[in-house]
Amino acid sequence: MPKRVVLSLLTVFFSIELIAVPFSLIQNAGDANDYPDADHLVIFDSTDVDVKESGLSYRDIHQLIKVLTPEGAKKLNHLSFRYDPLSAYTEIKEVKIYRKDGTVEKLGKDRIHDYPAPARMIYWGARHKMIDIGNLEPGDAIEIVRFRKGFTYALLQDENSPPDDSKYVPPMEGHFYDIVEFWNDEPVKNQVYKVKIPNSKSLNYKIFHGNINSSKYNLGEKTQYTFTKNNVGPVEKEPHMVAVSDVAPKLLLTTTEKWEEKSLWFYNVNKDYGSFEYSEAIKNKTDEILEGAKNERDSIAKLTHWVADNIRYSGLSMGEGEGYTLHKATMTFEDRCGVCKDKAGMLIAMLRAAGFESYAAMTMAGSRIEDIPADQFNHSITVVKLSNGEYKLLDPTWVPFTRELWSSLEQQQGYLLGVPEGADLKETPVSPPEKHFYKMNGKSTLKEDGSLEGEFQIEAEGQSDGALRSMFTGTYKRNWDNALEEKIREISPDIEILDMTYSEPYNYQEEKMKIKVKYRIPNYAIVTEEEIIFTPVVAKELFTSVNSQLSFNPDNKEREKDFRDRCSKLIELNETIELPEFENASYLPEADQIEGSSATFEGGYELNGNKLKLNEQIVFNKRKYKAEEWENFRNVVKSQKTIANEKVILKK
Repeated sequence: MPKRVVLSLLTVFFSIELIAVPFSLIQNAGDANDYPDADHLVIFDSTDVDVKESGLSYRDIHQLIKVLTPEGAKKLNHLSFRYDPLSAYTEIKEVKIYRKDGTVEKLGKDRIHDYPAPARMIYWGARHKMIDIGNLEPGDAIEIVRFRKGFTYALLQDENSPPDDSKYVPPMEGHFYDIVEFWNDEPVKNQVYKVKIPNSKSLNYKIFHGNINSSKYNLGEKTQYTFTKNNVGPVEKEPHMVAVSDVAPKLLLTTTEKWEEKSLWFYNVNKDYGSFEYSEAIKNKTDEILEGAKNERDSIAKLTHWVADNIRYSGLSMGEGEGYTLHKATMTFEDRCGVCKDKAGMLIAMLRAAGFESYAAMTMAGSRIEDIPADQFNHSITVVKLSNGEYKLLDPTWVPFTRELWSSLEQQQGYLLGVPEGADLKETPVSPPEKHFYKMNGKSTLKEDGSLEGEFQIEAEGQSDGALRSMFTGTYKRNWDNALEEKIREISPDIEILDMTYSEPYNYQEEKMKIKVKYRIPNYAIVTEEEIIFTPVVAKELFTSVNSQLSFNPDNKEREKDFRDRCSKLIELNETIELPEFENASYLPEADQIEGSSATFEGGYELNGNKLKLNEQIVFNKRKYKAEEWENFRNVVKSQKTIANEKVILKK
């Protein structure tokens, strides 16, 4: 019988009943020569899930991992598994080390430790189960058998309290969902996922980005679904690609039939908890904030920005339902801190105190929500109903000191409203590039000795404004001048800043970010007996937090994966340079005039007498792009880089 068939059969069998692993399975799995880019090999990874009527799931996880290299031995000398004790229980049932000399070592319970997981900004009481594996050598293998029950979100509880399965029932009681990734940073020879579902439930599942073998088997009161894939490997990554989960093979399963069910559940769970009830203190603060508000939009903006700027991002364990219910607004208002859901809930309460109709919504920051109603959310936001009946998205988490109310860093992103009428899955629209403009205008004089004197002005809006403004709001006020000077000195370390002014960084609701600089740079141009060589200041790759497209390498001609930039944007660069006496221009960098649905470029140099004019208009139409749009995108970036990096050469 072929080895691959033996392996597949053994893996399925191991997930049902634990037996001794044959040494031949480990020896014949392969070594570093077979997997030259890997430090270890997962021989099999088997998960067996048993779903109860309540939606509670028990799962047995069985893995066999072989060490391939000394670096792999180092990485595997301990293993850790994260869990949250209120909503998930996990147990390391058995760990064995199969030495390459044929001996087997079974690790005792004293080699298994439980400790608080490292945390930063969110302190919800997650813990780690850690296995002290110890010294390993290439050729050794580790077998781990684990048991887990529960769901994802939780906060701390007393670990000594008696077991109670009711606390492990998922928030949307009676329903089951799972997201199974069929990819790994190290190669996996065989991956198996089995789930047994009561016949009273209907399981919806969908496979994305590849082929996964599936089968269905009736067990009487339950139906078993089995999904297998051989030779699961790492995903070959490309710079600036979309999330790995957007391109790698994965399986989504859910017993929820429609998004409307999830929408109504989210609305009701927060309504029943009283998340958005407001106190007299909240009402009084709301009225104070709205003094002088001009209209509906102005009122919404004032409240959104107050919450964004005044509720610090910090997550603490504060009550049952951590992670899926929104804490009471009264508590958030008193503590002046919370995570995304608490900031969203605080804004909802204030909007309601102001007479608006407002609710919570869910989204997935960083990756796509596939169109199957599994629980694919990691971020909470606010929605308000306008007087015209339309819903408007607000995000107090992502817009501190930003002129937007909904961050356009989240465009082309799925979301689900938690509203009383229920809602279907939607996607945030593309934000027009002109709402995120960056304009830099300069004039300068190049002297015969190569020194350059001039000035430039920068004006920005939307996310371009936010990127510039963060240079100030991200540091202490005493460092503001130094922060800007550091950026300006990227033009030349010898630059002499004669004058420098900028908008008040915290006055972002009233005015766009503007920067004005006067400067002198000795010996800026290379001056020889025959030539003057230089690059205009405005043409250079400056303020790359705004010009994020410049971090792409246009020399990469091919792409396989979809990719993303920071935001849609419009860039306008203009400069007039008065030149010293010269005979003619030996070389002026040329850029193609590019039209495309994804990005456009127009501009270049124009020489009139002793004046050289630079004009560039660059447009990037969205944030996320398909791989086939790379040619258009890269050509626009290449044109901008050509102007930035190639020198103007004048013949004396």
